[in-house]
Amino acid sequence: MRIAVISDIHANLHALESVLSDIDHESVEEIWCLGDVVGYGPRPNECCDLIRERATISLCGNHDLASLGLLDVAEFSGDAATAARWTSGVLGEDQRAWLRSLAPLGRRDGAELFHASPRDPVWEYVLSEDVALLSLEATTEPLVLVGHTHVALALALDGDRIDGGLAPGGITVELDERRFLINPGSVGQPRDGDARAAWVLVDTGDGTAGFRRVAYPIDATQKEMRDAALPETLAGRLAHGL
Repeated sequence: MRIAVISDIHANLHALESVLSDIDHESVEEIWCLGDVVGYGPRPNECCDLIRERATISLCGNHDLASLGLLDVAEFSGDAATAARWTSGVLGEDQRAWLRSLAPLGRRDGAELFHASPRDPVWEYVLSEDVALLSLEATTEPLVLVGHTHVALALALDGDRIDGGLAPGGITVELDERRFLINPGSVGQPRDGDARAAWVLVDTGDGTAGFRRVAYPIDATQKEMRDAALPETLAGRLAHGL
């Protein structure tokens, strides 16, 4: 099976459309979304509608929950909190009901999915080998998929140690007999120094995970953010992948 794994769209419609166009050239059978469809960006309703239409499975993330009033916005940094309040004010009722129907974790054949981590599906960041090891020890399937950090990773459990690290666009990881933890990176707010939108093609038939990056019109998203009076810092960082 060929599966497109995406995460952290953050209401960036131009990035999402560009990624979906790239996915459409790959004859995938399913799309899995690891959450944070909204937050930060200017087009939450359109992104919800597209993910609801296209994804086989969708999770909710911390920004999705905040937009519903199910997380205290005070737990966010200043700009993120401002964007969360703005999102809550513009989110449509249909989109709100759809987000409310989602969970921060899920399971498919051979894979466990989490927005953040197995130990805390909403908040924990998997950014260290120690947390990755604990995450793999807390799960049982061959493939563990996480988002939340906006950093693409490919990590394998090799005995009692973690092997692997950052996964830049263009690399293909062989999914061998080891168990893997993979983060596809972010569609709408990459933070690994590459401003292009990120996704992963998992092919269970040939046992590979291909990390992809897709250019999109960043300036168009920035203009929409400025027109919506969203924080300038959030708009500016898009150009730098930070």
